[in-house]
Amino acid sequence: MSPRQAVHIKARRSAADVVFGLLAVLALAGLIGGVPYALVRYFGSPLPEGGFSLSMLTQDVGLSSVLDMLAVVVWLAWLQLVACVVVELIAGIRRAGVPARVPFASGPQALAHRLVTAALLLFAATAVIAPAVQALTAATPHQHTATAVVAQQAPEAEQVEQAREALAPVQKTKKVYVVQPPHGRHHESLWEIAEKCLGEGRRYKEIYQLNQHREQPDGSKLRMADLIRVGWVLDMPDDAINVHVVSQDQDRPETLHRHPDKPVELDGDTHYAQTDADDSPEVTKPAAKAGDVGGAGGSEAAPTHTPTVQQSPDAGEAETTAVVKAHQQDADSTASSDVVSGVVESWPDFLAAASLAAAGLLAVLGGRRRRQLWDRAFGSRLPNPEGEAAVAEMALLLGADPHGSRLLDVGLRHLSKELAKQGRTPPTVFAAFLASTHLDLWIHPPEKEAPAPWAALDGGRIWRLTANDGHRLPDLPDIFAPYPGLVSLGTSDAGRVLVDLEAAQGLINLRGRSHVVSAALAAMAVELATNRWSDHMRLVLVGFGEELSLIAPDRISVHPTLAEALPELEARAADVSRALQASGVGSVLTGRSRGVYGEAWMPVYLLTAVPPTEAEAARLAELAQTGTRLSSGYLVAGEEIRGASWTWELSPDGRARVGALGLDVHGQLLPQQQYAQVIELFRAAGQPGVAMEDPEPSGPAASQLHPGFRPSVDVRVLGSVEIVGPRPLEEERLPLCMELVAYIATHPGGVHPQVLAGALWPRGVEAPVRDATIARTREWLGIDSEGRSNLFADDQGRLHLGPEVRVDWLVFRELVRLSRSDPATEAARLGQALDLVRGPFLHGHPAGRYLWLAGDELVYEVSARVSDAARRLSQLLLAAGDPARAMTAAQAGLRMSDEDEPLWRELLRAAHATGDVDTLRHWVESLRRWAATSRYQGRLVPETEALIQELLPAPARAAG
Repeated sequence: MSPRQAVHIKARRSAADVVFGLLAVLALAGLIGGVPYALVRYFGSPLPEGGFSLSMLTQDVGLSSVLDMLAVVVWLAWLQLVACVVVELIAGIRRAGVPARVPFASGPQALAHRLVTAALLLFAATAVIAPAVQALTAATPHQHTATAVVAQQAPEAEQVEQAREALAPVQKTKKVYVVQPPHGRHHESLWEIAEKCLGEGRRYKEIYQLNQHREQPDGSKLRMADLIRVGWVLDMPDDAINVHVVSQDQDRPETLHRHPDKPVELDGDTHYAQTDADDSPEVTKPAAKAGDVGGAGGSEAAPTHTPTVQQSPDAGEAETTAVVKAHQQDADSTASSDVVSGVVESWPDFLAAASLAAAGLLAVLGGRRRRQLWDRAFGSRLPNPEGEAAVAEMALLLGADPHGSRLLDVGLRHLSKELAKQGRTPPTVFAAFLASTHLDLWIHPPEKEAPAPWAALDGGRIWRLTANDGHRLPDLPDIFAPYPGLVSLGTSDAGRVLVDLEAAQGLINLRGRSHVVSAALAAMAVELATNRWSDHMRLVLVGFGEELSLIAPDRISVHPTLAEALPELEARAADVSRALQASGVGSVLTGRSRGVYGEAWMPVYLLTAVPPTEAEAARLAELAQTGTRLSSGYLVAGEEIRGASWTWELSPDGRARVGALGLDVHGQLLPQQQYAQVIELFRAAGQPGVAMEDPEPSGPAASQLHPGFRPSVDVRVLGSVEIVGPRPLEEERLPLCMELVAYIATHPGGVHPQVLAGALWPRGVEAPVRDATIARTREWLGIDSEGRSNLFADDQGRLHLGPEVRVDWLVFRELVRLSRSDPATEAARLGQALDLVRGPFLHGHPAGRYLWLAGDELVYEVSARVSDAARRLSQLLLAAGDPARAMTAAQAGLRMSDEDEPLWRELLRAAHATGDVDTLRHWVESLRRWAATSRYQGRLVPETEALIQELLPAPARAAG
């Protein structure tokens, strides 16, 4: 059977869009190409034959001269129109938001905008023709079934209309949107607000026109479409969703006071409207956005009063009744609310927002789990995090910024290396700014010469490295980190602000309410203990953080009081002073860049939640000013710490201000509850393995092993996620529907819609959106050869995949089970099973999706069962005298998990059995290269090293 791949098509447009798009293309072609052709044809070249000269100004002006001047004017107007078209094309293709303005071209640019918009819509409109073209081709029975299900989209227009009716404004009310503070590096724009509330970014002009020159709560006015401020209250068109509905006569300051936050947010990507009951008791809560199915950016509309799954024409009434019954149960459980809660009662927003700390925590956690693999026994799996620990990992996965973390690490080490080559001392960096596009270092005093690819800006006060240049730089693990004291202070409107603890050259006084100060100290401690750019340093914590030894015991020491911590700090300061005098190097920072210093020079950072006594404060101040320049940092909580160089103020609402540096940002915090979730996550990573039970027989998977079986849909999860066989689906809707299918496929016992909602939308989702997504997925998968739906609900309301939906993981598990029942066919069955493995489980899924994997034991079970099958087959083949196939079996297991060193050892044994020393040396070298570049561990376990020494003779190792 030839493989059938899902075809990605764009969102559907009406026939009118196609017509207008064609006319727009013709008009653009006429204006861009036709005008210059006509000018050249009838008026000739705009340049005179003899060129320009002063004599032209004294010649008689005749009819030909007037015509020539008019032609020149037309040429200039044409060039201006071309510039407008180019600007609008760039903005439309890139979805850049507000297009750039062409000078003196408001009229031509408006015309170009309309033509370009209609032309761009044409390319999406071609999706209307695709189903008709498919119907004309020679169709297989499956294709015929997929075509039949297309007819089920007819009720969608009615659903959209019902949703629009639910969003219609009531009398004496208006719709407003409050511009929100930035989230991480993201800040809002009119374009994004139009996309979120009006369904189309190009409608930003409507919002601009409604609010232009109207006074905002802060006294300013909207004058430019691309300049909006946090806290502004924007009037919205009548069809807007995800907004507040307030009284018509309510002024903007009052609206901001009553609605400082955004409307109710139920998942990471989908927003819902919240009404003001005090101002408009008649207003009901609107339905989900027509054209939105949550995180995948797809579109779906569903009426609030009929949350039922659509059925195909051939589906039985029993299934419909079961699904409606399940939805009724959902409605009862939500107590008259349309909101389906996810698995998270209190989502750890602060943890998700700490993007650099999240990246560091995930890296350390990955290393911890890799070490767990060393001790995993055959037939067991790694323990999965549960409850709050799983929630913490979801938040980390959602918020982590590994690219920004690497940009900081590699960019700073490269800077140190290049300055050392030039014999220059690295500048003092008092703060850094990390955005998605660049990294800025704020230095003092200014230096105008920055080594490439860094560039000096603002008279040398800022050194900038673009993200494109930084990501092309290689890792430099052998170069010491020049600024290990950089730690996140918080976020501004455009990015993340970091401050160097060493640059204060004195005490840093941290002030604020105790719970806010504790949350700030916890966030900084976690980031310093786990980040990539703070190597070879010691973190001394006083009065908190004892649990952090679970995360980074080699970096952290914890003391209950400053009296116990001061001797360690004073001893380290004395060591650094002696090392400086012995080396002759002027400063620690210079030594770092040249790589000539020892362990005694490594920085020490003190974070204390215990205010010092006067005597302790004096000792700390003396430590900070002993001449050990740029080698330590002291962050001390308390009021009015005498001798402090900097003062960090933390407001009750979490803002962080450093007056000496002119910084005022949203502080990075890690409250106690979310701090405890992180600790619990690492405790789970230290538990012993869990024994796996023998797989249960699978009736559908067993029947699918028959040679004549032809699946209606093929779901592949042992590698990248692939779903082969369904009819085409719009590209923007595909990720969410694929995740839904993958979740049900890997939970063959059935999934209740509420459980499914908790997995796909851990922060919650409205019932109509959930039901509409299920309905669309059901329609996408179609029906099988016997007319049964490939996605159905049982009598309990649980969702299942049909008997003709083949899932490679379930087939793998059934083959492994059958291999144990008959020794004669064991090797053949295991070989069939391993042939299904293409890569890591659910590899390459979109960022921000599949968060349910964090708390699901399945990901650990799949890896363990594949590894066990590969090890068992390799041993069988090696015993049978077939080392080449034994190597192939081990490699199949490594496709699933290349960090499983027991599999590497099986591969080395098989390579040794071939008798070819070159083959064995090749795999030993490959293993060492893999270990050196591993994200989590740069060395092999002792058992693997011992095996290499045993199998590979010393002369051969030396030759290699």
